[in-house]
Amino acid sequence: MANWTEAASRAAALAAGWAGTAGPGGAIVLFDREGIRDAFAGGLASIEHALPFTPATPNRYASISKHVLAAALLRAGLPLDRPLGHWLAELPPPLAAVELGRALDMTGGLPDMMEALWQQGVPFTATLGAGEIFALACRFPGLSAGTGTEMAYSNTGWRLAQRVLEQVSGRPYADIVAELGAATGTGIRLPYDGAEIVPGLATGYWREGESWRRGHYGMHFSASGGIAGSADDLANWASALLAGRGPLAGMLGRLTAPRHFADGAESVYRLGLVCNRLGAVDLAGHGGSLPGYRNHMLMAPDLGVGVVVLTNREEEALWHAMTVMAALVGEELPEPAKLSPGLFASEEGPFWAEVAADSIGFMGGYERLFADGEAGLRSFPAYLEIRLRREGEDGLAGRIGGVRQKLRRVPKDTRLDPRLVGRWRDPHFGTEIDIRPDSTALMPWPAGGRIAPLTPLPNGRALAQLQHGPWLYRPCLWLEGETLRLGGHRARILRMERA
Repeated sequence: MANWTEAASRAAALAAGWAGTAGPGGAIVLFDREGIRDAFAGGLASIEHALPFTPATPNRYASISKHVLAAALLRAGLPLDRPLGHWLAELPPPLAAVELGRALDMTGGLPDMMEALWQQGVPFTATLGAGEIFALACRFPGLSAGTGTEMAYSNTGWRLAQRVLEQVSGRPYADIVAELGAATGTGIRLPYDGAEIVPGLATGYWREGESWRRGHYGMHFSASGGIAGSADDLANWASALLAGRGPLAGMLGRLTAPRHFADGAESVYRLGLVCNRLGAVDLAGHGGSLPGYRNHMLMAPDLGVGVVVLTNREEEALWHAMTVMAALVGEELPEPAKLSPGLFASEEGPFWAEVAADSIGFMGGYERLFADGEAGLRSFPAYLEIRLRREGEDGLAGRIGGVRQKLRRVPKDTRLDPRLVGRWRDPHFGTEIDIRPDSTALMPWPAGGRIAPLTPLPNGRALAQLQHGPWLYRPCLWLEGETLRLGGHRARILRMERA
């Protein structure tokens, strides 16, 4: 039986913490199959105008939006095993061959659009429309990884799937979202860019020193993360999903049906929802992040209950949602891992991890780690499933995103490999990087590039470091024969030759 009293107590304490900062805040809404059971909020939706954040305040859902498109695709009867090229003939052959289902479950190897642009020196604040973004996808020379071999987060498949749905239905996706919203009694909507007015929308903020800064995102909003609505709206939508009401009849089971890697192993990432387990309780949910917005939604389908956390501040929302959900379903939070911090890397290739006392940043993707048996570690995945075992103080081995990895601690005296030094150019895109002997690199960026410090890794590799707004990007540069490759977890398509 759900413990609404204890869950409400934890939610109220979190909201009170936001209220006490005189800064941005958020809302936490508890719900079941019948609708909203309780709601709490604190902090400001607009610092400039001193407007309070309430459960009815519209916010940007970011990637929580994804499962809405998946539901629309399933309702339209589009076959998940059909390749994207069946509908989008303009795509290059490697992308065209990716099945729709793999584009949605993140195992398609599709390079993420924002990371691919970042690697070419285009900031995420640049204003780019849907046509421009699709044109870049049509120029991708290949995939980041073999289809079905790993789960690597990518918004590109969702952008392409939206284009497929609009082509098949003959309707703008924004109209489909509005129709689904009306049928479920919610006010969700899809603005196409940051300039489109959403009445009452909370401003997103991130922290720089002692000051709050407004978040900004220039790219076209899409089905991958563009829906706006309140915490109440999202809770009512999720309630309808749990109950199978109206257009969502039978939909939750279809969205959370098992998805598999090419080797037959099961992935926790399904169709816009992540499935995992807290104690004896199965959960399904998803997070969302845009500059200044951090959100998470969790549901316990068998118990018919859930929690929504929406914020307009840069702080982890998954842990808030887990804290409230644990109280709601009467389960203990997992025991945090206790690790020896440091930088780890595979023997070769682009795979690396920054380990903190209780978390891991794998190629830029952050996950908390929890104890899993005597020497085991696991994530409670926001997106990326991680299961590792310690191999002494200096080794980690296991599966990350479905891929077997063996990571070793990087010696602190590792020097930059002199083979990396020089000017490199990608012949396909024209992107250039100049690596200097002083362990810096001139990386692509407007106004002549940006100097980035390099962290050397063994065997002809290094990590660059680029800060842009609230986000730190650390792409890996690695030698593959006479070619210099550059990439992160989400995009690995640049292949550079000495200029």
